[in-house]
Amino acid sequence: MQSFVKSDIRILSAYFQVQVINQPWSNKKLAPLNFITQFFDMLFSISGSKFILVNFGGYWAFWATIFGKVFSKKVYIVTHGTDCASIPEINYGSLRISLLKRICNFSYRRATAIFPVSESLIETELLFDPGVTSKKQGLFHHFPGLKTPIEVIYNGLDENQWTFPTDKNRIENSFLAVMSASQFTLKGGDLILEIAKEYPSCSFYFAGVQSSEIIFERAPNVHFLGFLSAEQLKSWYQKSEFYFQLSSFEGFGCALCESMLCGAIPIGSGTNHIPMIVGDSGFIIANKSLEVAIPIIDKALNAPNKDLLSINSRLHIQANYSLRGREQKLIESLERFTGESYTN
Repeated sequence: MQSFVKSDIRILSAYFQVQVINQPWSNKKLAPLNFITQFFDMLFSISGSKFILVNFGGYWAFWATIFGKVFSKKVYIVTHGTDCASIPEINYGSLRISLLKRICNFSYRRATAIFPVSESLIETELLFDPGVTSKKQGLFHHFPGLKTPIEVIYNGLDENQWTFPTDKNRIENSFLAVMSASQFTLKGGDLILEIAKEYPSCSFYFAGVQSSEIIFERAPNVHFLGFLSAEQLKSWYQKSEFYFQLSSFEGFGCALCESMLCGAIPIGSGTNHIPMIVGDSGFIIANKSLEVAIPIIDKALNAPNKDLLSINSRLHIQANYSLRGREQKLIESLERFTGESYTN
């Protein structure tokens, strides 16, 4: 269960008694069993419920919309990225799978409302990665004529968890990226390795990846940190000068926001919502190529106002993507659709 899903549970728990239904859907062999188990879990929980909120469109949204219709319950689906995309060139997107796309289509059209975490999940054109030929993505592209109300509610980050360092002991000319091995190409790990070869005096760190999991050739200045706890990750955010988010597709970018709250200067790809998150606090690489990246990296390394960029990174996330902001927007939207008041 991702951190942003847990955040939603904490938000809702302040206003409601929350019944969490969660199965191990990542294990494909258990999908039929999960489908049956979820049916009975929802059957025994639905009668006293005010509404159903589903995180991610997928198989698990099917029974939610069925029970919502049968028992006259409002159903809201929060979409995060893969549930709005089909990009076979980089092996990404739930909508590549025919049955899963049909389930999402069924659920999205019958939901009370859809709450994507960024505008780019409604409609976008991917121009960063030249290897991506499926340029048009988003709900409107994959589900033409979708009439379900859509309200964008940005993810919210906890500024008390991801804190600015009290000292200034950042590793000079250091770059950090967070991804899993399966996300390496999707999140631009291949381009970062190319960049590292051009800057031997800089240090490049990958969190979430073991060296043995990567088949690409890497330079001596590239370091793989493996899996990190939240506290360890925060420590690396706080001591890294720059943070890379060079995704070919990114529904939002929570790790990018976390790093910025900790004062890392962002370097992002020109795709989806990433330029909006970076704002004026960092740098954008418009095209996934070394030729385009090098001038941007030079500009970042030679920036005369790094301290100011670092401070502005945190301020930008606090102002636009706070946990309190998500709470307010989510509760306001639920109140409007249900016609009830949940705040005192």
